[in-house]
Amino acid sequence: MPHLRLEYSAPLALETDMAGLCQALRAALAETGVFPLAGIRVRAFAADAYAMTDGNRDDRFLAMVLTVGEGRSEAALHEAGAHVFKVAKAHLADLMARGHLALSLDIAESRSALSFKDNPIHARLSARKA
Repeated sequence: MPHLRLEYSAPLALETDMAGLCQALRAALAETGVFPLAGIRVRAFAADAYAMTDGNRDDRFLAMVLTVGEGRSEAALHEAGAHVFKVAKAHLADLMARGHLALSLDIAESRSALSFKDNPIHARLSARKA
């Protein structure tokens, strides 16, 4: 981990480069130095059906949920989250300026006793460093 899930109003994909945003957020997660590179995942899912605010169809949303493993301090997670949020805001600055985009980031901690993983990518990346 970390796994960053983006859920967004479908019209947002017509107004910004979602693949570019995913890449920028992947880089931001790596830049924090808090998370193992092999665990980073960024996925984006469009919500075709949604209702929000006062029904204004110009309104958009991007809700981000960052799920991380146990063991990091709240301060470290706050700093990492602030960095990721800043990168998202920069990518979406033009849309934010229009006043119709709701942006959020929540960080959730996954309990190791209830999380099952098998990821040979860690070993591959570690071998590359040696």
